[in-house]
Amino acid sequence: MDLIASTDALLAACQRLSQHPFVTVDTEFLRETTYYPKLCLIQMAGPDPAEAYLIDPLAEGMSLEPFMALMANPAVTKVFHSARQDLEIVWNLGGIVPSPLFDTQVAAMVCGYGDSVSYEQLVNDLAKAKIDKSSRFTDWSRRPLTDAQLTYALSDVTHLVQVYQSLIAQLEKNGRLEWLTEEMTILTSPETYQADPDNAWRRLAGRLRKPREIAVLMEIAAWREREAQGRDVPRGRILKDDAVIDIATSAPRSVEALGRLRSIPNGFERSRTGADILEAVERALARAPATIPVPERSRGRGNTGSTVDLLKVLLKAVAEQEGVAPKIIATVEELEAIAESDTADVPSLHGWRRRLFGDKALALKNGELGLVLERGRVKLKPIAAA
Repeated sequence: MDLIASTDALLAACQRLSQHPFVTVDTEFLRETTYYPKLCLIQMAGPDPAEAYLIDPLAEGMSLEPFMALMANPAVTKVFHSARQDLEIVWNLGGIVPSPLFDTQVAAMVCGYGDSVSYEQLVNDLAKAKIDKSSRFTDWSRRPLTDAQLTYALSDVTHLVQVYQSLIAQLEKNGRLEWLTEEMTILTSPETYQADPDNAWRRLAGRLRKPREIAVLMEIAAWREREAQGRDVPRGRILKDDAVIDIATSAPRSVEALGRLRSIPNGFERSRTGADILEAVERALARAPATIPVPERSRGRGNTGSTVDLLKVLLKAVAEQEGVAPKIIATVEELEAIAESDTADVPSLHGWRRRLFGDKALALKNGELGLVLERGRVKLKPIAAA
């Protein structure tokens, strides 16, 4: 089993695959020691079992331009499983997002396989095969790769062909292919993969409430993100999450105050990095109050707790009835928004989600729909107007 290790061989493989309506794709990468994932292997396959390829992006002189051209080819659907990280890699290396796109994990959710169905389960259920997972967590950057690694890597795309064909057949039969459109639109949007340092604070915002804390968090998180990107190291190598939270909570304004924080290593406060942090804190404290966002959970939902609980029961009942994973219909945050407002601008009140669930949610909230228990199952029951 040979690796494609030259641009000419990659071009020939991509030209053959471009003749098919779809191509399955997967990648192997490492990111434990870097901010950006390091691409170590690319796997691709077409409908023809003979057309399955392993590409070595680490080979000397290798250009990935033919691969990027295939990923951008509008005539070929790119099939991934749990695509987000793979798409991030393509975006970082080529500045494009593969399109048109089909994510089998999302499709499986629409077909009722649960919120986060594994690739192994789909292969077992739909391709009637088993995958040897022993090579999953090996070092894909080391050369030569073992036969076990290559076999495992190739199986990720060869079995995916049958998984894709089975799922798309189910979606077409059920008339639900259009349901994927919104999810694929999000996945193929460049904004999904642009790591804006100014938004880095949102990952940790749920743990803080006060405006001053949020202001400091915004500055420290943005500084850390820029440092990590510039040095291509994980965020935690710059500053641990706990340290970011401690700084946001205490807002130290002196070297001594920074050094007193338990999450800050000894001597750190007197380094250049310590000075950068203190400058960031000062910028935060100088922010105009109007420029400090209010955390979503701090806005409150009024007395809607019971309504949210009922909506959760409704969501589970609708998901079971329709054979769809609850997660793809609505999130808990959306249920909270619906409980607060009939006109909430959330996905579950638009398109197919509204027809499937949103209208029922509003009817339940407004006393026009009831939930009853029949033989251990929740059933929906319209309530006649008085």
